[in-house]
Amino acid sequence: MNYGLPTTLEICGTEWEIRSDYRCILEICAAIEDPELDKQDKAYVAMTIFYPDFDDIPPEDHEEALRQCFWFINGGADNIGKKGPKLMSWEQDFQYIAAPVNRVLGQEIRSVPYDLQDNSGGLHWWTFLSAYMEIGDCVFAQIVRIRSMLAKGKRLEKADREWYDQNRHLVDLRQTFSEAEDDLLKQWGA
Repeated sequence: MNYGLPTTLEICGTEWEIRSDYRCILEICAAIEDPELDKQDKAYVAMTIFYPDFDDIPPEDHEEALRQCFWFINGGADNIGKKGPKLMSWEQDFQYIAAPVNRVLGQEIRSVPYDLQDNSGGLHWWTFLSAYMEIGDCVFAQIVRIRSMLAKGKRLEKADREWYDQNRHLVDLRQTFSEAEDDLLKQWGA
């Protein structure tokens, strides 16, 4: 069992510092959703955000570095389970995620100081992710519930249909991706 919050990861026998703040991970998720980047560019951007010293990691270790990056983003899980329809976008939904995460953690997460240059301070991604998993009933949960029903082809009850009609701009995901990109995003929990 791992009780710690890692700030370094071992890649091929060498410890490398990582950027563990939730904002860095959300930047990686935004890069992964960027339709202008191909798979290789997405991996490169993710690794340069995640590893402050990425340029020092030997090229032969990049595959393992990317695997470790995914492992970290998945909260330390190697297997993320069954893939399903895309039900959320960190970038599009963040404003509806922040308030319930604030409630769970008892603080305003957007005001937690973080220095990207020296990788100090911040809110660890795993802490953010744990709070995210506990957000409970909120607007974001309603958004995801309706998206799930629509993705499964289920008929919306009258109240849900009215809510959806009034809040379509919240529920409908704005960007579409290729099937391969959707698979990668689902692996990352985006």
